[in-house]
Amino acid sequence: MKSDKINAVNAWLKKAENDIRTAEYIMTMDDPPYDTVCFHAQQCAEKYIKGFFTFHEIDFPKTHSIEDLVLLCKDIAPSLESEIGDVEVLSIYAVETRYPSEMYYEIPKEKASEAIEFAKKVKSVILKYLEDKI
Repeated sequence: MKSDKINAVNAWLKKAENDIRTAEYIMTMDDPPYDTVCFHAQQCAEKYIKGFFTFHEIDFPKTHSIEDLVLLCKDIAPSLESEIGDVEVLSIYAVETRYPSEMYYEIPKEKASEAIEFAKKVKSVILKYLEDKI
């Protein structure tokens, strides 16, 4: 039974890693679509956090809100929120960048780079909590 849980956690982490790799690869393109970079960075962070919940066998809501997910971590990792920092940075990229809307705007390269760095920070914090456990 335990190996099923570890396999599920590793599946979340693998998908998260694929997202950050995709974001970084897109940045190397000529004239990269920065909205797509930001979307994949957001997905990376979301999946690392959901992998964390899976490890702790905690049900989580179907949400793309990094803020909501981090708040749910308080009982098992009270300092996680402060370690990760400004979680709103990525949440806006979950839906707004996926579909055209009246709110659409061109995302600058600096914001895309910032999104990648933030996703890597979430990854680092989550992996620290899972160190030697998976």
